[in-house]
Amino acid sequence: MSDSLTHSSPLLEVKNVHAGYIKDVDILQGVNFRVERGELVTVIGPNGAGKSTLAKTIFGLLTPHKGSMTFNGQNIIGLKSNQIVQLGMCYVPQIANVFPSLSVEENLEMGAFVRNVPLKPLKDKIYTMFPKLGDRRNQRAGTLSGGERQMLAMGKALMLEPSLLLLDEPSAALSPILVTQVFEQIKQINQGGTAIVLVEQNARKALEMAHRGYVLESGRDAMSGPGLELLNDPKVGELYLGAGKAH
Repeated sequence: MSDSLTHSSPLLEVKNVHAGYIKDVDILQGVNFRVERGELVTVIGPNGAGKSTLAKTIFGLLTPHKGSMTFNGQNIIGLKSNQIVQLGMCYVPQIANVFPSLSVEENLEMGAFVRNVPLKPLKDKIYTMFPKLGDRRNQRAGTLSGGERQMLAMGKALMLEPSLLLLDEPSAALSPILVTQVFEQIKQINQGGTAIVLVEQNARKALEMAHRGYVLESGRDAMSGPGLELLNDPKVGELYLGAGKAH
């Protein structure tokens, strides 16, 4: 369906990518992965499968030893993260994703530092999307709850109005009620037209709302398909969903 959009090539395409943190030790061992425009794609898999490594590689924090990656039709291998941001991609890491000593408002302004546009309309849009941030705009980010901090991290990235948002474990260490809130916000961001890559331990919730999902295993894309199809796949259920409920 998304192929009927004006562009026929995927927004993001990763082909046979090998990457790791140490020379000659690859965590990603031939990953194939794509995101269409406006799509919400979930990446699940056991700890150590390479989920966060994939996000960091896509965002230029790691350089692949092999394979190809294109974003909006442009080769992004070798580009630095700030160059990738300027092409329309943002990354929200799992930790250290806000400036704790700055206020909520200052964090949002820092998110848009590379843009030469009036910031008030952008901030107002974020406050409409995340009303709690509006209530706490003058509060230091370090004093926010875990859920509010996660919302601020996403709001900060959205100040750049990216066409693709990479989210690395946004529900980590959150209470069940906050997990539900954060996932609702992610769904809302996607419905606004932003494509999302959601790297997530909470496989059940992530697959429920994903257009498509990928299961990473030992650095490879072991399975992929529509989110609900993977959710109902007995093998995925046995390996990931049963275990996922306990955490």
